[in-house]
Amino acid sequence: MSTHTSINEIIHQAKEKLSPDLLIIILGPTASGKTKLAVELATQINGEIISADSRQVYRNMDIGTGKDLEEYRNIPYHLINIKNPGDKYNVDLFRQDFFKAYDHIINAQKQPILCGGSGSYIQSVLQYQPYAQVPKDSHLQKELSLLSEKELLTRIHTIGIPPDIQIDFHNHKRLVRALEILLYLQHHPQPQQPQRIVKNYRIFGICPPLEKRRASITQRLHTRLRQGLIDEVKFLMDNGTGHEDLIYYGLEYKYTTWYLQGLLTYAEFIEKLNTEIHRYAKRQMTYFRKMEKDGIKIQWL
Repeated sequence: MSTHTSINEIIHQAKEKLSPDLLIIILGPTASGKTKLAVELATQINGEIISADSRQVYRNMDIGTGKDLEEYRNIPYHLINIKNPGDKYNVDLFRQDFFKAYDHIINAQKQPILCGGSGSYIQSVLQYQPYAQVPKDSHLQKELSLLSEKELLTRIHTIGIPPDIQIDFHNHKRLVRALEILLYLQHHPQPQQPQRIVKNYRIFGICPPLEKRRASITQRLHTRLRQGLIDEVKFLMDNGTGHEDLIYYGLEYKYTTWYLQGLLTYAEFIEKLNTEIHRYAKRQMTYFRKMEKDGIKIQWL
């Protein structure tokens, strides 16, 4: 489907719910063309774009995160380049920053467009998630991660599941988090603080055919290497960003760091990074399907 056709479809669909506070959301896996579509849409409906990307918040991390700022042309954007490398960013901080940007755009009588591939960030502003406020305990998570899915399930059912908590029983990492939350609730009151959410929204998802997605990911990786991905990571290292922080940011930064440390040959670096980006795109699509199971409607283009 062409960009022009996609924009026409979005405008047509959005007209059903047009109001001053309507949030249009464009999501999709990495390298699917989300930003280009969002910018073209913004030019037609007087919009501003809010980024829903967990890594584009960091300054000087441009090539590896695929900011492609030239694509925005003269369209205002938000939540890009707001943190320094080495800072930690999470869903709670995103929610705070999102609503500041959202209110600013609405007050300016312009159209907010949320665009990105971090599904948990997008979901956090659309649905009440009281248990997201339960603090994470890295030591406990490490301990629980050693348990099998069967052992986790047994402990979860022994404690009992509150009726308002949703658990993904087919994901080991989420079972660990669920058990961590249940253990926390045994000694602390249930979170009561109401969360602000956006109730008036319309989501459009880009889902390229698998072969096209794979080709785009591999092509974009080689483009980023030509643009200077390795030099970008060297610059970050030289300016005080530690190896552990770069590895924490994952994908391009993790594998480039390992390559620069001599832990991978150049061929191994390319092969492993390419494979991991494909896996990441698959995980993104899995999360979007989870959002649909949670009752969030996505109009796939």
